[in-house]
Amino acid sequence: MIILPAIDIKDGKCVRLWKGDFQTAEQVAESYMDTAQGFAEAGAQWIHMVDLDGAKSAQPVNADIFLDVAKHTPLKVELGGGIRSLDTVESYLSEGISRVILGSIALKNPRIVKEAVAEYGDRIAVGIDAKNGKVAAEGWLDASDVDYIALAREMIRAGVGTFIFTDISKDGTLSGVNAEQLSALADATRGQCNIIASGGVHTIEDIRICREMGLYGTICGKSLYKGTLDLREAIAEAQPENQTN
Repeated sequence: MIILPAIDIKDGKCVRLWKGDFQTAEQVAESYMDTAQGFAEAGAQWIHMVDLDGAKSAQPVNADIFLDVAKHTPLKVELGGGIRSLDTVESYLSEGISRVILGSIALKNPRIVKEAVAEYGDRIAVGIDAKNGKVAAEGWLDASDVDYIALAREMIRAGVGTFIFTDISKDGTLSGVNAEQLSALADATRGQCNIIASGGVHTIEDIRICREMGLYGTICGKSLYKGTLDLREAIAEAQPENQTN
């Protein structure tokens, strides 16, 4: 399992939100570059980055920051937020981003997802962000009646091979991953896709839970900034030799 430390950008700053509420933005680091380089030095190979301004405005806002990290660190950048068109997908991937996350358009315009996957394959992931099992979009500001597993199955039919699943009610709360919903998603899509857990990671126990479910990856954000999880330890725990079942 891979560990993806996270940097979310709002107004050019590294922040974390509480349950996706933009009004709760808390700056957690002075320098995005120093933070990313620290993650690399701790052994991370991937970094998960989000353009929060982009998610809200439905277009890229902080692109220079993400491209800077991709160019000047050894990290593979997984990026979401404000990616609503094939042109934006092509621009990011051609300039060094390793994987882009399509979220809102998966719900609102699945045709674009299908076309993106046909062109770029596993460099496309779909973000499924849910509250009470129902998918939300547009920076989590718009709720829907679409079940998160139903959307995953639709996206698998479109050719998507990687999902980032976030329980919005857990995000930024340090309250533990939603093992029940993650397990249900893994069971419903078993063998058809890679699942990355996001939201609620608190301690090394959450890493163990995700690893033992056979997930592809786990995103760690506030737990790293608050010191409840050590990145080196998390990366070590995620390795296959630590599998206990």
